[in-house]
Amino acid sequence: MRAYLLRRLALVLPTLLLASLTVFVIMRALPGDVTSAMLGGEGEALRPELVAALRAELGLEAPLPVQYGRWLWSMVNGEFGGRSLLTREPLREIVARGLPVTMLLGLYAVVLALVVAVPLGAVAAARRGGAVDLLLRSLGVLGSALPGFWVALLGLLLVVLVLDWSPPLIYAQLWQRPLEHLEMMAIPALVLAWELGGQLLRTTRGELLEHLRQDHVRTAVGKGIGPAAVVLRHALRTAAIPIVTVAGLNLGALLGGAVILEFIFGLPGAGRALVQAVLARDYPVVQSLTLLFVTLLLLLNLLIDLLYAVLDPRIGHGA
Repeated sequence: MRAYLLRRLALVLPTLLLASLTVFVIMRALPGDVTSAMLGGEGEALRPELVAALRAELGLEAPLPVQYGRWLWSMVNGEFGGRSLLTREPLREIVARGLPVTMLLGLYAVVLALVVAVPLGAVAAARRGGAVDLLLRSLGVLGSALPGFWVALLGLLLVVLVLDWSPPLIYAQLWQRPLEHLEMMAIPALVLAWELGGQLLRTTRGELLEHLRQDHVRTAVGKGIGPAAVVLRHALRTAAIPIVTVAGLNLGALLGGAVILEFIFGLPGAGRALVQAVLARDYPVVQSLTLLFVTLLLLLNLLIDLLYAVLDPRIGHGA
């Protein structure tokens, strides 16, 4: 286990360097830059001397390798990428303000998906071929197939036009005004949970059907153990690893969905800050937040890999 953990940790740094270089090159390859947004114009409408002076002030006149090196150094010296080129706000403050919102949204979605989808997958397996099974599988397929932003907009229109209710417009902290906080988080969390839950439901159903046919489960049934106990104690435990794997593989999609939904619902999260920075060509914000998201995904996937040994002690990573 220790050797496996060390090997995985050794891959984190090269992966982060490759991700940082990729996003740095992509941002510089896009047309336009932050000076256009700051000066309020495009192309020939801007005076060349103003553009040149502003670019020099922001450090954009330096060679690209120098810009890349300065940014990397600012990521490790405590500045976390420096400052926003557009607002001059320190990146530390942007992350401290936005990351908790994004993490809470993701946590709500994952908890809802696990609590709802896994039991429903077990029910679908127990009612295989029936109307309940067909209904649950259809809901799972729809959750995986429908675009999250389209479901979010449709859900927002539904609650506004049909239920005559709209979520709060100003974000409230959970520990200050919990009811308003949950009202604003409800729709985006449900959309993300449906998308992830659709995958978990179908995976749970398929794995349970496979494990219910194994010999040790048949033996438990032959001893007179009830169906619920057979599913929970025998089949579901051995099916936990594929379920966790599916959850881990969908973390990237979950994070991408959170970025879009934060922008749609006005949540002041790191995802919304990332979208706004991309539109404004605010290079340090885009680079730093992207690298932060990549780091979170790497650490979460490492944690999921380590959970395998807890769920099934027969799995060894020492080789």
